[in-house]
Amino acid sequence: MAEMLVAQRHGLLLRELEAAGGLKVSELASRLGVSGATIRRDLADLEAEGRVTRVRGGALLATPTSAAPAAEGAVPRPAGAAALPSPTGPARTLGLLIPSATYYYPRVVTGVRAAAAEHGARIIIGLTDYARPDDSRQIEELGAAGATGLLVTSAGGHLLPQETLDRLRSGGLPFLLLERQPQDPYGPYEFVASDHRQGAVAAVRHLAELGHDRVGLFTNGSPTAAPIAEGYAAAVELLGLDASAPVRDSGRPTPGAAEAAGHYDGFIDACRTSGTRAALVHSDHDAIELMQRMRSQGLRTPDDLALIAYDDEIAALADVPLTAVAPAKHELGELAARLMLERLDRLDAGDPPPVRQILVQPRLIVRSSCGAATRA
Repeated sequence: MAEMLVAQRHGLLLRELEAAGGLKVSELASRLGVSGATIRRDLADLEAEGRVTRVRGGALLATPTSAAPAAEGAVPRPAGAAALPSPTGPARTLGLLIPSATYYYPRVVTGVRAAAAEHGARIIIGLTDYARPDDSRQIEELGAAGATGLLVTSAGGHLLPQETLDRLRSGGLPFLLLERQPQDPYGPYEFVASDHRQGAVAAVRHLAELGHDRVGLFTNGSPTAAPIAEGYAAAVELLGLDASAPVRDSGRPTPGAAEAAGHYDGFIDACRTSGTRAALVHSDHDAIELMQRMRSQGLRTPDDLALIAYDDEIAALADVPLTAVAPAKHELGELAARLMLERLDRLDAGDPPPVRQILVQPRLIVRSSCGAATRA
């Protein structure tokens, strides 16, 4: 009977992780009504089966790949586990630093995993945190755990903090910035990142093509907010739109708090006052909250305010499915891992590649919230 209960708990754990992409141990313990120690034992068992990947303080759902079965090492192993030999060289271990296991980055991780599996490479994941960033410590621990190359997404802004860059340079390991860029635009540092400016331009252009001469912008203070705002401003100028449309940044208030509601209500009021009937909103969560505040005021999307969300994590699940800018998260992770594995191979051969700096343009996915269907 005890074994059955363990199996049932494992099934519940996997369903929770499938829904969220990744969760902290404390969240899983609360949802399942068991101790943190029990969750840690369950996660260790599931990782040994190749079904989850543990990160500091939590876990990500493992994504099987066709390159090799889970039992053969197609999924990341715990630190210290043996890695398969690479078809193009010695075994590799990629250290991956990400700031979140529950939003945006799970799909980046699956891309890294897919490329690593093709080369028989291991992945070690370090989890930093937006609220309490500890990039330097995580980088040190990834190196100590055996990483031979690093893929780094810091918890700071879209531009890598100088302190983190200094730590990477002093560490001696090859590194590549993932969804981050160096503050020095001429610095010889490799990166793969979404071109969020292009994503914002595509969104504003789409709304302008639907007949809107004023397009507002709402952002939430995240690392992505700055390049989105730059792309938005460029689009307004390029398309000759009315610059009086409201532009607001909420500064990352606690979701559901009165402060957050005040930001949404203030933005709605500013749109009504200025005659703005379209807006780009980062993120999906903020766009959904904004729609709920609109509904409480008797306003509708897209009739009273057409919306485009930015991220496309949960945009399709909104009451009115949200048109969204979708960064190519899986492809970014895959490309970053491939570049790093190639760099490691060529360094071993004494033929280092040139520094690659790659921007990937997000896609615009049209749904109901922008009003395109009603105008077609």
